[in-house]
Amino acid sequence: MFRRPGRRVFRTAMYEAASELGRIELRVEAPAPGTVVLSVAGEADLHVAPELRDAIASVVEEGASGLVIDLSATTFVDSMALGVLLGAMKRTRERGARMCLVAPRAEVRRVFEITLLDRVLPLYETREEALRAAGPGAADGA
Repeated sequence: MFRRPGRRVFRTAMYEAASELGRIELRVEAPAPGTVVLSVAGEADLHVAPELRDAIASVVEEGASGLVIDLSATTFVDSMALGVLLGAMKRTRERGARMCLVAPRAEVRRVFEITLLDRVLPLYETREEALRAAGPGAADGA
């Protein structure tokens, strides 16, 4: 999924999950060695939380040292999705990796602020800021 020493493996994958109530698109990209971006488009709710959890788990299991979850195209986040993101933060920290979220939309950012999760999950306005924070050489625990 990302570049490993001695090999050049870059893969972009896209997953779509449809439910009766909505649709979500998950896109996995590797913009730099060891760094993976998971873009989430649509409504991140209880109907698609399992797909989101599986996509994140797959990236973490592959050994990414930096994970950016881009919520720029996410229109809604519920408590199930928040739980998935908290679990992802725990798994990445256990593996010594960094995880950052891109949340430029006020309505999505507000959910993190109301629940005080903006104190636990590092939020960034742009993908570039998150990539700098999650990439190689970034401070541990970003």
